[in-house]
Amino acid sequence: MNNQTNLEKLSQKVSDILQNYNSIKEENQLMRTQLVTLKAESEVKDTEIQKLRDETVMKDLEIEEIVEKIESMLG
Repeated sequence: MNNQTNLEKLSQKVSDILQNYNSIKEENQLMRTQLVTLKAESEVKDTEIQKLRDETVMKDLEIEEIVEKIESMLG
Protein backbone atom coordinates (compact mmCIF):
# COMPACT_ATOMS: atom_id res chain seq x y z
CA MET A 1 0.00 0.00 0.00
CA ASN A 2 2.89 2.39 0.62
CA ASN A 3 3.92 2.18 -3.01
CA GLN A 4 0.69 3.69 -4.30
CA THR A 5 1.14 6.45 -6.78
CA ASN A 6 -0.48 9.80 -6.25
CA LEU A 7 -2.96 8.96 -8.99
CA GLU A 8 -3.94 5.71 -7.26
CA LYS A 9 -4.37 7.54 -3.96
CA LEU A 10 -6.46 10.20 -5.63
CA SER A 11 -8.52 7.57 -7.40
CA GLN A 12 -9.17 5.78 -4.10
CA LYS A 13 -10.18 9.03 -2.41
CA VAL A 14 -12.56 9.88 -5.26
CA SER A 15 -14.08 6.41 -5.02
CA ASP A 16 -14.53 6.83 -1.27
CA ILE A 17 -16.15 10.23 -1.76
CA LEU A 18 -18.52 8.85 -4.41
CA GLN A 19 -19.47 5.95 -2.18
CA ASN A 20 -20.12 8.35 0.71
CA TYR A 21 -22.12 10.65 -1.58
CA ASN A 22 -24.31 7.79 -2.80
CA SER A 23 -24.89 6.60 0.73
CA ILE A 24 -25.90 10.08 1.89
CA LYS A 25 -28.08 10.50 -1.21
CA GLU A 26 -29.98 7.28 -0.37
CA GLU A 27 -30.36 8.35 3.26
CA ASN A 28 -31.65 11.74 2.13
CA GLN A 29 -34.24 10.11 -0.13
CA LEU A 30 -35.38 7.87 2.72
CA MET A 31 -35.74 10.89 4.99
CA ARG A 32 -37.74 12.75 2.32
CA THR A 33 -40.07 9.79 2.00
CA GLN A 34 -40.51 9.63 5.76
CA LEU A 35 -41.19 13.37 5.89
CA VAL A 36 -43.89 13.10 3.22
CA THR A 37 -45.46 10.20 5.11
CA LEU A 38 -45.41 12.09 8.40
CA LYS A 39 -46.93 15.17 6.79
CA ALA A 40 -49.73 13.07 5.29
CA GLU A 41 -50.39 11.41 8.65
CA SER A 42 -50.43 14.82 10.30
CA GLU A 43 -52.98 16.12 7.81
CA VAL A 44 -55.21 13.11 8.44
CA LYS A 45 -54.99 13.65 12.19
CA ASP A 46 -55.71 17.37 11.79
CA THR A 47 -58.80 16.49 9.76
CA GLU A 48 -59.94 14.00 12.40
CA ILE A 49 -59.39 16.58 15.16
CA GLN A 50 -61.45 19.17 13.27
CA LYS A 51 -64.21 16.62 12.73
CA LEU A 52 -64.28 15.86 16.46
CA ARG A 53 -64.37 19.57 17.29
CA ASP A 54 -67.29 20.05 14.91
CA GLU A 55 -69.10 17.10 16.48
CA THR A 56 -68.49 18.56 19.94
CA VAL A 57 -69.98 21.88 18.87
CA MET A 58 -73.04 20.10 17.49
CA LYS A 59 -73.44 18.09 20.70
CA ASP A 60 -73.15 21.28 22.75
CA LEU A 61 -75.94 22.83 20.67
CA GLU A 62 -78.10 19.75 21.16
CA ILE A 63 -77.51 19.90 24.90
CA GLU A 64 -78.44 23.58 24.97
CA GLU A 65 -81.66 22.84 23.08
CA ILE A 66 -82.56 20.06 25.50
CA VAL A 67 -81.85 22.30 28.48
CA GLU A 68 -84.03 25.05 26.99
CA LYS A 69 -86.87 22.57 26.42
CA ILE A 70 -86.60 21.30 30.01
CA GLU A 71 -86.55 24.87 31.33
CA SER A 72 -89.60 25.82 29.28
CA MET A 73 -91.46 22.73 30.56
CA LEU A 74 -90.54 23.56 34.14
CA GLY A 75 -91.05 27.29 33.89
